[in-house]
Amino acid sequence: MLTSVALKAIRFYQIFISPLFPPSCRFYPTCSEYGYQAIAKYGIIRGGAKTAWRILRCNPFNRGGYDPVE
Repeated sequence: MLTSVALKAIRFYQIFISPLFPPSCRFYPTCSEYGYQAIAKYGIIRGGAKTAWRILRCNPFNRGGYDPVE
């Protein structure tokens, strides 16, 4: 139940909010897509933790690059 709500919230962000801002993601896939995939694969707790860690790594000191959900 909570997992599906989180996934719908991420899709809402991707469709309606994200297009309002210029693309600036350092990673591929983007953090929102990474979060969607992680939560879909691991559930809300573990996937949410992986997503939070990914967002924390998104800073000027990290080069970014290809970072798939593992």
